[in-house]
Amino acid sequence: MTDDQLLRYSRHILLDEIGIEGQERLLSSKVLMIGAGGLGSPVALYIGSAGIGHITVVDHDRVDATNLQRQIAHNLASIGEFKAASVARAIAAINPDVKVVPVTERADDKLLDELARNADLVIDCTDNFATRHAINRACVRHRKPLVSGAVIRFDGQVSVFDPRGGRSPCYACVFPESDLLEEARCATMGVFAPLVGIIGTVQAAEALKLLCSVGQPLTGRLLMLDGQSMAWNEMKLARNPACAVCGSR
Repeated sequence: MTDDQLLRYSRHILLDEIGIEGQERLLSSKVLMIGAGGLGSPVALYIGSAGIGHITVVDHDRVDATNLQRQIAHNLASIGEFKAASVARAIAAINPDVKVVPVTERADDKLLDELARNADLVIDCTDNFATRHAINRACVRHRKPLVSGAVIRFDGQVSVFDPRGGRSPCYACVFPESDLLEEARCATMGVFAPLVGIIGTVQAAEALKLLCSVGQPLTGRLLMLDGQSMAWNEMKLARNPACAVCGSR
């Protein structure tokens, strides 16, 4: 670690649970983040500022004026630009040492399978069930920990699915693909702007904890937030032995 890095990350290094060894693990980590919008913005800024060495950002969408109410990594100059490229520029403005690879393709099974294989951890910041299930399949296939978040209206949720542990459920154990409900989109349902920041920040914290092996992750737990009452609730999650995705592992 260089002198500049020792200074930049000094507040992490002062934490006994992280220290120099933990910070070096972050610097050598490769994270795959899918979605560079409301959740992806705070996730990207925090894992980038924390010194994740290599971040791949996948998002085929472009910045729109309606995004700026909550997607804090973008600004007026970003309108019309690919969100992945805009987020890469925002991270570089905070921490130019981080290597950010923007991918402006749709996150389908083939792409996710290729990218998840080389990642240490995957963060799902998407807003639709089909992509979430594709991400989950790739993570189970390659045994990569997955930090998942979702927000709509005043409600948010976050969990960790870690196929490296035999008792951890996968996303499909909790939300089976055969039981997909009608999609609730921000464009039609609305979303309370600060809520994506709260949930995205929790996702970033869980990712850093997993990479540093610090504390107790949200594996096997679904943390839910009612933003109107600002009340957190937790639900225990069990693995489904008959799950179509992870049942045979």
